[in-house]
Amino acid sequence: MLNTQNLTPKQLSAFTALVIALSIALGIFFITSSWKYGIGSLVLVFSGSYFLIQFTLEKFIYRKIKLIYKFIHQTKTTRKEEVYFKYILPKKSIDEVREDVERWGNRQTEEIELLRKNEEFRKEFLQNLSHEFKTPIFAIQGYVDTLLNGAMDDTKVSKRFLENTERNVERLVNLVNDLDEISKLERGEQLLLKQNFVIQELIREVFESLSINMQDKNMRTTIKKGCEYPAVVFADKEKIRMVLLNLVENASKYGKQNGTITASVYSTDGRHVLVEITDDGIGIEEEHLQRIFERFYRTDSARSRDKGGTGLGLAICKHIIEAHEQAIHVRSTPDVGTSIGFTLEARKD
Repeated sequence: MLNTQNLTPKQLSAFTALVIALSIALGIFFITSSWKYGIGSLVLVFSGSYFLIQFTLEKFIYRKIKLIYKFIHQTKTTRKEEVYFKYILPKKSIDEVREDVERWGNRQTEEIELLRKNEEFRKEFLQNLSHEFKTPIFAIQGYVDTLLNGAMDDTKVSKRFLENTERNVERLVNLVNDLDEISKLERGEQLLLKQNFVIQELIREVFESLSINMQDKNMRTTIKKGCEYPAVVFADKEKIRMVLLNLVENASKYGKQNGTITASVYSTDGRHVLVEITDDGIGIEEEHLQRIFERFYRTDSARSRDKGGTGLGLAICKHIIEAHEQAIHVRSTPDVGTSIGFTLEARKD
């Protein structure tokens, strides 16, 4: 049986005209019993039907289809497009046109979904940003008002309030600096000054610079046994220092009392080096793992804010590693600990 689903307009016109012409010709033949009249009516009816159906398809149906294509492309028709609509499009079957429209519809649906997600992200980001700014600003405002209303006369109170004000101003400055840093990274304005360096040496420097922050919890830092052999990477040393500072500082904040922060370094395929910073602290719930690299995202808003920080550290880490065209990942189990790792290029001669 003839498959009419993928016929072109001309083929469809010819097929329909043939069916009509055969029906009429057979009717005339049975009435007149004359092959001459039967064949003559077949030719005449086929010719007339073919041109009439072809005209109808071309002028009415495919004119509408052309309008649909113009709407899909949403541009003024160029000479090249006019040639397409005039000569190429009519050769397409209705099913092919339907598939084109379905593909366009799917693209539109995906774009709308992406816009919706971006709008939700924008709203959440602005809400978080507002909250992050309001907290220190209101604190500063409260301290200043109290001082102006007479607290300056008490030396101990005024000193304590000024120290608290200074801490909140410092928090605002850090927040603005982090926002500026992440904006530059997103716009690609931060140039990477890549060089060869031993990653273990940089890790030890970071451990040393943050050692005073870990004294209250009596935490110790170490490079995992078997990972001490010097691994040379090719990266922007200062940017990677920033990444390590953020990761180790987070590990010290959420690590347990008398806990350990461990750095691991592995050569993966001869061309890349994997660096991981692991703590044995409170861990992260699985539902939060996909979002911890988002700006201002906190797994526990109240507890995280009490720990300090701007909420941008991991987002900055992600942008720095991606600027190196590498990947960053997280593994975590509640009450067991968290491991955040990233890859870097191995030494380049």
